[in-house]
Amino acid sequence: MGTRRARSVRGLLACALAAGAVGCLTAPPVGNPVLVRGDPIENPVLVSPGQPTGTSYREVFEKVVDVLDDYFELQTPNPYDGRVVTKPRIAPGYEQPFKPGNPDPRQRLLATFQSVRQIATVEIKSGERGGYLVYVVVDKELEDVPRPDRATMGNAVFQEKPTVARETEVVSPDAAADRAWFKIGRDFAFEQEILRRIRQCK
Repeated sequence: MGTRRARSVRGLLACALAAGAVGCLTAPPVGNPVLVRGDPIENPVLVSPGQPTGTSYREVFEKVVDVLDDYFELQTPNPYDGRVVTKPRIAPGYEQPFKPGNPDPRQRLLATFQSVRQIATVEIKSGERGGYLVYVVVDKELEDVPRPDRATMGNAVFQEKPTVARETEVVSPDAAADRAWFKIGRDFAFEQEILRRIRQCK
């Protein structure tokens, strides 16, 4: 009798473990590839509902500039254009734990081992039923290099310079600007973080 009970308990535990493993192995939906904390926010998000006025538009525009300024260096914002564009910035990895702007753990891990940069564009338009629609796009770009910087594996075995010669070379921002970058998609988790902060505008 005790043997049957022990077998049934083992069978139930095995079924529970199998069900738990299946639940962990399921893939997220294609439309939502990242883990988003809380309820996802629509993009564009409706801000400052009510009749659009010059004062309400200025408040929304200033809120967008204030939020983006916490992460990026902005190009000259023009309120008459209804569009705010940022300059590219290097995405922080795990070596910069206190630098904000990479909420997805996978993207932060990628930025730790690869040169990834982010560019944000925000458009502000009047809503059909009042308020303003704020559309946020954060593009990711990966650096295109033929080989790792300062790599010596591809050179000849006998190098011209002695290995003991230590030269100090400063990499200027102008040299970094000449690098080639290509788009690798959008950072949806970062967009959600920006939208969540912009939505708090009253």
